[in-house]
Amino acid sequence: MLIRSAAVDDAAAIHALHNAAFTPHNPGVTGELPEARLVDELRADGDLLPELSLVAVREGQVIGHACSSPGRIGDDAKSAIGFGPLGVLPEHQRTGAGAALVHATVGAANALGYQLVMLLGSPEYYSRFGFVLAGTLGITPPVAEWAPYFQALPLAAYRPENHGAFRYAPAFDRL
Repeated sequence: MLIRSAAVDDAAAIHALHNAAFTPHNPGVTGELPEARLVDELRADGDLLPELSLVAVREGQVIGHACSSPGRIGDDAKSAIGFGPLGVLPEHQRTGAGAALVHATVGAANALGYQLVMLLGSPEYYSRFGFVLAGTLGITPPVAEWAPYFQALPLAAYRPENHGAFRYAPAFDRL
């Protein structure tokens, strides 16, 4: 498996894989799923960070995608990123592709000097990568009901005084 930056030519494969990956989590929803639409809108808005839009490729096929977009903690628009969605084709789930994408994203975000990676997801899954509930760091989610699933990973540049309300890129508000 190869992890590389997503290319313009990967857009259709990325859209299809997010639709496939999230179908089990959206029972009764047909057609385009919110996660696939979100990636497309982040790209269209210019908020899909190119150095943090990564694909997993196996035997020439894009099997997974992870992306990040700018985030804001309080008035600070430079220290945090919003991670996700992370999607892997169903037939390639539980093969290490998702974990490889998380590790690659975290490593790249750390190297780029970000302080925090923020996400909304399963604490059971993401805690193994070092994510903690954001509230323990004094960071609140955009929607209060998200608190049990809203997580943060402090990176090398993290400063504890960086806390407050987190805002995702505008495409998240349009979901």
